[in-house]
Amino acid sequence: MYAIIETGGKQINVKVGDSIFVEKLEANEGETVTIDKVLLVNGEKLKIGNPYVKGAKVEAKVEKQGKGKKIIIYTYRAKHNGRHRKKGHRQPYTRVLIENIIV
Repeated sequence: MYAIIETGGKQINVKVGDSIFVEKLEANEGETVTIDKVLLVNGEKLKIGNPYVKGAKVEAKVEKQGKGKKIIIYTYRAKHNGRHRKKGHRQPYTRVLIENIIV
């Protein structure tokens, strides 16, 4: 059985036992979160939502909160002295373990 969920503006294909990285969720490590934006569930029968499947949920346990690798943003304007800017960014994420898919 698998499901396609929407979280953090992204769509992710998940199965029970998967460990996935999603945009930061407001939950502590060890807590269980419920994701109710389920777009598709494929079990005994395929269910497709319009846009979401009614009554379908995915339960996940928060494993870790963290930050991704640092990326460097460097901008400049040619022929303009002093128009250089260097910034760094680390995107926060939440790692969750999919525990159950409820149809």
